[in-house]
Amino acid sequence: MTEFRDLKELRNTITMHGRVEWIGLSPGRREPIHEAEQVFARVCTGLEGDHHADSGTSQRQVTLVQAEHLPIVASWLDHDEIRPAQLRRNLLVSGVNLLALKNCRFQVGEAILEGSGPCAPCSRMEETIGPGGYNALRGHGGITAVVIEEGWIRLGDQVTPLAKDA
Repeated sequence: MTEFRDLKELRNTITMHGRVEWIGLSPGRREPIHEAEQVFARVCTGLEGDHHADSGTSQRQVTLVQAEHLPIVASWLDHDEIRPAQLRRNLLVSGVNLLALKNCRFQVGEAILEGSGPCAPCSRMEETIGPGGYNALRGHGGITAVVIEEGWIRLGDQVTPLAKDA
């Protein structure tokens, strides 16, 4: 029983802080990703200007991907690089293990998000990053999140895990 309590405590103690490296929005399904320097996150809907913000009940209001994983995925595909827009996620974040934020609240700029689950790749990765893209991104697709408190998210903003009672 002690080990379980210790693991629970470890899961609730995240000391890493990250940084927003890139912001991308898609105005419609299958439309090109537009880069942005800032975006407003709305409670219950998501990021303004992104087509996922149209549904107020989605657990996929914001998608985040790990910057440190891009070179790994590129190497598996024998590419020089993978650009964030190719992955069709909203935020590229460095410095914090995004999987540790699943089911946790965290602040990104002025907004507070809650990790709602993994962001698994779709078959579209075969088109955007090439043959093998789907399998290369498995386990490296990032996370999805919902907006708990609205606010601006800007390039360079800090990503800060919040204590469970926050």
